[in-house]
Amino acid sequence: MEEAACLGLASGPNWGDSSVMSASSIVVLVTGDPVPETRTRYGGFADLIRRAAPAFGTSPWLVYDVRELDVLPDLTAAMAVIVTGSPFSVTEALPWMDRTAVWLRQLVTANVPLLGICFGHQLLGQALGGQVRLNPSGREMGTVPYTTSQDDPVFGRRGTTVVNSTHVDSLVQLPVGARAVGSTERDPHAAVRFGASAWGVQFHPEIDAGVMRQYLEARRALLLAEGFDVDAAERELRDAPDGAAVIERFLRLARAQRGLAA
Repeated sequence: MEEAACLGLASGPNWGDSSVMSASSIVVLVTGDPVPETRTRYGGFADLIRRAAPAFGTSPWLVYDVRELDVLPDLTAAMAVIVTGSPFSVTEALPWMDRTAVWLRQLVTANVPLLGICFGHQLLGQALGGQVRLNPSGREMGTVPYTTSQDDPVFGRRGTTVVNSTHVDSLVQLPVGARAVGSTERDPHAAVRFGASAWGVQFHPEIDAGVMRQYLEARRALLLAEGFDVDAAERELRDAPDGAAVIERFLRLARAQRGLAA
């Protein structure tokens, strides 16, 4: 399962004291763990996200594992909140997911800058009134073409690039007021603007080609049983810097929205 950072404790060296919240704090809400090889080599999802945002490497980063929390600390003073991906399915409706959905609605209401990634994107969408279920177009995994349909301060300029993606569920119905800004061949809601300060991406901006290969290998037997061509997917793997840039653009915008100096 995804990231094991526990009860708001830092997940590695140079992480902030989770008991100290400041106006410049970047909070990561952990909803699961990466595949074992990735976790051993790079750490959990919070580590991967921070690695993908080098411009904010010295900022105070705080980690809270929502699977282990009955009460989430007050995050309204944070500069930004990022919700990770997970091997869990939103459709499981586990108690910690329901609690987290309530917290996400509160953060959106408070206009706290919020970014959901994969599972986090789905959970945020459902928390706001959307619907998540198995992707009717099937599993999406590997480096895939991605199109931004309109300019957005977080998703960037309109155009087509590639992103690294791995999911079987999708946000199939958007909540009222949300709009899709980016799509892939298998997911018309690959990037969504949920509100003035809330965004979500179905792909994984924190995953590069090396990590994506680890995912394909970890799930090779399952994928082959589904008829998925793992070798072809591995040949097509690429780093996806345009996808990764979403994280830093989000954090820069959050910093500006909070009125903080660069």
